[in-house]
Amino acid sequence: MTRVLFVGQKPETVDFSDPALPPGFDADKINAGIAIALEKIRERGWHGDTCMITPDASGGAMLAKALRDAAYDCVVIGGGLRLPPRSLALFEMVVNLVHKTAPDAAIAFNTRPEDTAEAAARQLGEA
Repeated sequence: MTRVLFVGQKPETVDFSDPALPPGFDADKINAGIAIALEKIRERGWHGDTCMITPDASGGAMLAKALRDAAYDCVVIGGGLRLPPRSLALFEMVVNLVHKTAPDAAIAFNTRPEDTAEAAARQLGEA
């Protein structure tokens, strides 16, 4: 079975006052989008996990554990980790951790939580 890991910043830790984020976003909307993403992954017959990390050293440990606990075919990195300029160091940490810990996994990027399955499908050749 195809396994997909969706990595993002824990919505409750996001600074929604950052002008780089889309207006109107809040933790509830992101959590709802994550639920939609997981349902779309299941609809494709895939197994989906999430790893919502905190923007500190413990976030890297959370992700490393998730990557060691299962073999993933694709890791989708959420837009909230790569779009705000102030998240650059966190984004780099995530990409490098995925590259080192899960070297056989494809890496994909979504534009919003709801299109996570589509992002994975592009990299898995199932778009």
